[in-house]
Amino acid sequence: MFNKKDSPAVPETGSPPPPAKRSAMKSKAPSILSADLTIKGSISSEGEVQLDGTVEGDVRAGSLSIGEEATVKGEVIAESVVVRGRVEGSVRARQVQLAATARIEGDIVHATLAVESGAYFDGHCRRSSDPLSDKPAGSEAITQDKPKVASMPPAPPSSSSSSTSSPAQAPRPAAAANSDPFASKA
Repeated sequence: MFNKKDSPAVPETGSPPPPAKRSAMKSKAPSILSADLTIKGSISSEGEVQLDGTVEGDVRAGSLSIGEEATVKGEVIAESVVVRGRVEGSVRARQVQLAATARIEGDIVHATLAVESGAYFDGHCRRSSDPLSDKPAGSEAITQDKPKVASMPPAPPSSSSSSTSSPAQAPRPAAAANSDPFASKA
């Protein structure tokens, strides 16, 4: 049935083909951080992360699942996030799902949001077509709410003997001081 002519061609050099590069191979298994694990610092992964422990820092992942007993004290950034535990900080993701056991104390920026009955959420929620590239919600409010200060033109030099004058002592123009906008001129 099979003979040498039907077998795939193998180079006659005798050496095996070069191994595939590690960077080209993506891991299919999620990274699991167990319930007894506490991390003080940020976590970054392009793949799937299942978090059941405590993280005091920011978490960035392709896909993130926060378990019922898990706690994140920091910003969460991912393509998709399923929250069953606690997050004390902002969440930025294209898809956000809050389970009934979720407790969020912070802002959520999302493209799609699903909230189950019983989930606790204390913060602001904003829809964005691209939540991963948007600025954090706090930075926009700071730039938009800055008070505007009007500048006053310098007072014309006065003919008084005093060489310094303060704005409170600057003389008002005579026309503005004595004019009545409703008085008719005869």
